[in-house]
Amino acid sequence: MAQPPPDPHFVLRGTGAAVHALHFSCGGGEPDIPVLFSGSENGFIHVWNLKTHRVDAALDGHGRKSVCGLKTMDGKERLLSQGRDQRICLWDLAEGRTSVTDSVFTENVGFCRCSLLKVAEGRWLMATAAKALEEVQVLELPSKTSVCTLKPEVGAKLGMPMCLKLWQGSCGSQPSLLAGYEDGSVLLWNLSTGKVLSQLICHQEPVMSLDFDSEKAKGISGSSEKVLSIWSLNEQQNLQKTHRLVNAGISDITIRPDKKILATAGWDHRIRIFGWKKLKPLAVLDYHTATVHSVSFSDHKSPSDRLLAAGAKDHRISIWSIYTQT
Repeated sequence: MAQPPPDPHFVLRGTGAAVHALHFSCGGGEPDIPVLFSGSENGFIHVWNLKTHRVDAALDGHGRKSVCGLKTMDGKERLLSQGRDQRICLWDLAEGRTSVTDSVFTENVGFCRCSLLKVAEGRWLMATAAKALEEVQVLELPSKTSVCTLKPEVGAKLGMPMCLKLWQGSCGSQPSLLAGYEDGSVLLWNLSTGKVLSQLICHQEPVMSLDFDSEKAKGISGSSEKVLSIWSLNEQQNLQKTHRLVNAGISDITIRPDKKILATAGWDHRIRIFGWKKLKPLAVLDYHTATVHSVSFSDHKSPSDRLLAAGAKDHRISIWSIYTQT
């Protein structure tokens, strides 16, 4: 008999709104206790202490517009947040500060989360949907220098970029960008030339989320359909297979840092866990009472401390400890 799915390790309440973004940071502070950042529809970013299960700080920098993306830069004291106010904010949280030190106006009104990639000490690339409908802007941080603007060919009719993933094959190799579009395509962009290297039709509906394993050159994407698409960037650059879901709609996909399992956030209120090697279904986590918007794994090195967080429309964040030894 298969084991029944577990209950949440614990639940965080008090955001006061739907939770749209989550991000763990394990750098700095107590070595065994990661910090969790959450971004809500009411514009607040909460910094959660996972030892006390309470909020250590509430950050307000997006004019009460929904927060859709969160990333840290070299530890938990430098935070990047993205809001529906068309701003990407850089925060200084050292020594108890809660101040925005810089910001970028994207002039994009869509839902596309920016992507961040560290390319050198103190130097990052950030990809974000641009003002023009089909374009993606890539900036260097902290200088905010423009690296390139990625424009599809005339007549391509891709629609808006919906999700972005910057990645680098190995240290010293050229960074690339994967972008999922409104027409269901996933494009691989060369940032040096600004040209498309390959294009795959992965879905019949807009690509809502994707993640990519640069070591295996294999990715996964989800949409409003009842399928997950798995694809690879090998010589054939082909769609490998699809996995049919019971219920339609995937908000978010994330592969755990150890590349053993992945989690999906479902419109059906459920979190699904799969083995990454063969996409074997492992568990359906059923706790939330509304759409799950975001899933995030902690990047903790100790297997016993690996956590999964899920944020939903029901204002709750569930924390799970599952498949820690896989």
